[in-house]
Amino acid sequence: MHDRSKVPTMSLTRVVLSSGRSIDLTELRLTSTYGGLLEGYPCRPVNDLRIKALQRTAERMSPTTPVHLVPPHREYPHQYAGSSGPVELLPRVACVGLFSSAVLDPANDPALHRSGLTVIWFQPTPHVPGSCDTEAALRDVDWATLARDYEL
Repeated sequence: MHDRSKVPTMSLTRVVLSSGRSIDLTELRLTSTYGGLLEGYPCRPVNDLRIKALQRTAERMSPTTPVHLVPPHREYPHQYAGSSGPVELLPRVACVGLFSSAVLDPANDPALHRSGLTVIWFQPTPHVPGSCDTEAALRDVDWATLARDYEL
């Protein structure tokens, strides 16, 4: 058997999950979490709407691939609470990434199939995640449960 981790890919980056599985980032969309979309102030209802919009974007990126949201870190600075509740901040950059990896089901031919998952996560800076500096929550994605095999 060949060591696929040494095979060059055309992906943006490769991330090694906590489980040891390597996944390739094949498409990435980075946006400002609040850029141009904020009416009022950042609070839970506004953030929940932003997350729903990202989920719709993720579903359109790859309609046949399941979508997973990595629960974002929510910060509550000591500021005046408005009519929609306390100020709640998400990290500055919203990310939607399409990942692929080796097949999940051993009955599928690895030459003809891959597994895929679209992931939504938030991070403090606009950088492509790498194997060393990936957010811990992204490394902990349960690929075996969330991803789905597809035919090439």
